Amino acid sequence: MNLPFKNPFGIRFKLVFLSSFLLVIPWLGYQYILEMEEYLRRGQEQTVLGTAQALATALNERPELFNEGSYGPARRSQDLYVYPVYSPLSLTDGSLVDWGEYQQYEVSYSRDDYLRTAINPARYYDRDDTISFTNMVGEHDGSLFAYFKVEDDQLVYRSRDALSVHRSDFLQVTMLSRDGTEINRYVIAPHEPEFLYPFHVEEDYSNPVYEERISGQWYETSSGYEVELQIPMDMLGDRLGFAIFDVDDVDTRRLNTAIATYKVADAQRLGSLQLPTPEIDRIVAGMGHNNSRIQVVDRNGRVLLTAGDIQSATGLTLPEEESQFSGNKYLAYVQDNILDPLYYQILTKPSNDFIDELYSDITREGAHIDSALKGIAFTQFRTLDDTQTRLLEAAHPIVAEGEIAGAVVVDQNMNGLRTFRNQALETLFNTILAVMLVVTFGLFWFASRISNRIRTLRNEAEGIIGETGRVQNTIVATKNSDEIGDLSRSFSNIVERLTQYTNYLENMSSRLSHELRTPVSVVRSSLENLGLTANNKESEVYIERAEEGISRLNLILTNMSEATRLEQMLQTSEKEKIDLNKALSGCVEGYKLAYPDSRFELDIGQQPILINGVPEYIAQLLDKLIANAVEFSYPDKAITIYCRTLRDHAVIKVANAGPFLPEEMKDRLFDSMISVRPQEKQKQPHLGMGLRIARLISDFHGGQIRAENRTDREGVIITVVIPLFYK
Repeated sequence: MNLPFKNPFGIRFKLVFLSSFLLVIPWLGYQYILEMEEYLRRGQEQTVLGTAQALATALNERPELFNEGSYGPARRSQDLYVYPVYSPLSLTDGSLVDWGEYQQYEVSYSRDDYLRTAINPARYYDRDDTISFTNMVGEHDGSLFAYFKVEDDQLVYRSRDALSVHRSDFLQVTMLSRDGTEINRYVIAPHEPEFLYPFHVEEDYSNPVYEERISGQWYETSSGYEVELQIPMDMLGDRLGFAIFDVDDVDTRRLNTAIATYKVADAQRLGSLQLPTPEIDRIVAGMGHNNSRIQVVDRNGRVLLTAGDIQSATGLTLPEEESQFSGNKYLAYVQDNILDPLYYQILTKPSNDFIDELYSDITREGAHIDSALKGIAFTQFRTLDDTQTRLLEAAHPIVAEGEIAGAVVVDQNMNGLRTFRNQALETLFNTILAVMLVVTFGLFWFASRISNRIRTLRNEAEGIIGETGRVQNTIVATKNSDEIGDLSRSFSNIVERLTQYTNYLENMSSRLSHELRTPVSVVRSSLENLGLTANNKESEVYIERAEEGISRLNLILTNMSEATRLEQMLQTSEKEKIDLNKALSGCVEGYKLAYPDSRFELDIGQQPILINGVPEYIAQLLDKLIANAVEFSYPDKAITIYCRTLRDHAVIKVANAGPFLPEEMKDRLFDSMISVRPQEKQKQPHLGMGLRIARLISDFHGGQIRAENRTDREGVIITVVIPLFYK
């Protein structure tokens, strides 16, 4: 074979050479841009601190805004403190998962919070431990949200035909009207876990009227139930209370216990509804347009008010930069839709999706807040680990009556400055884009070409060996002079030599059988003649041994040529419709005569099983499987022949009780020249051709054959699957 000229520049050199172009990307002007960014950062720091100082000055000497009555913690059995909720809450998700960050402020109520009402006199109260609940209330976007986790060992729902609303487990919402003139009572007593239908009732629970302004959901749990409510704030005065009424007897429906969030002595004495004063809202509202997030905290670090959000608090607003290619709409389109996305694969693009894990809408902590609460204004920069977002935080103390009442906290992210820096870097990147594009597309094309060549060589290599283990294809050697070309030519040479050797092995048995039959016949004839003339008993012994050896040799030659003849015959055989059950029945009857020492059990159905095949080959297939099973079966153990249909296939199983098949032989058992018989225990010569012939016949009928160990007992099952006959 004449090989082409060896190219000294291989794939490795080409990749290194092309990749080296990426090293020429300049970073000119980068340090200048960083210095400009640092200058602007210091200016923004002073601006943020000035904002905090201005707002703190407006809140100084206003102690009424920070009194403990308005912002103290909720008092059990009396007051409800409404915490701000900073995102909408779902009332239809079937869980309280969106309350997770607020549940640390929930209040528990149990038997010590017993409520005496007209329908629940004190004589019925027996310090019931079977009923309790936890509660949390919050405010968002003009609505009061509340949840209740109720522990109740016996749930009693309202009957669908009941006219009353207080003869079951129910939740009562009692509130003072907006004008403070009357007490309104609302009962929630569902028929089942469902969307809530609250009813406005009188003091004696009469005249129920549906109240559509209150919404929510009732969920049943393993230990009781959960309730979520949404109440418009314009319905509420400054008094609000919740009560859980418990009924345990389905028959009498007598109220057992009632526990409530307000005092037990009098249902009219509702707990106060503690809301942040709107005065701070009005003061901070005017500062809410400076592109910052502003929070007011008390002396304990608890957030009293939040204006703005950190995602939009960039602190720096840059005018829209006119594109360098604004004069050409096509280049401008490329800039906006191709170049900018490409640049931000390298640059850190400002994102509004970052999460500040140290931030809380309920309480704030940090070195700047600690310093402010000690009377010293402080600023700091903090970098988020997950997004590389940098935050600027400033805190200024609020002084009331000579003491530190709280602090004003102003937060900004540095996305504005980062945007400015990115715009400068975009200008720099436009000057080197051509080189980057050439290198990128060059590498892409080169890698694609290599990948396609390797994939083609792989596909050719995978298609060389067929399912039967024969070499059925070749690899066409390429004329390329690189490493892949060398590999292709090596594979082609290997396949060519392997094909020759395989053909030699396949034809050797036939040639040997043909060439040896004549000398074997001559030797056998000579031995027979010698046996007729020999009178010496010692000579007769040697003659008998020689005849036995000649018989074994003749059997070996027969087995060697059987598979070859069968393969040739299969190529010209015509298939016909045959009844598999009938063929198996006839074969099994013959096996009973051929193997009198073995016991056979035939398990077939009553209906015919039709396949498209050759009866003689099916019989030969079963002969090989039975012969194998008889040889490996334990004495007095039955050999089972099973045949059924499975969807559109016929399934034949031959099972014997005997030694297990070694795991490493399961996939090789049907190859040629493979045998698991110990050589010293063989009664007759075996070349491992029997099961190979079985596989050839199975493949001819479009089926599959496999061997596996039995799971119910010792032994092996050989399964043959053949498609059914269809017209």
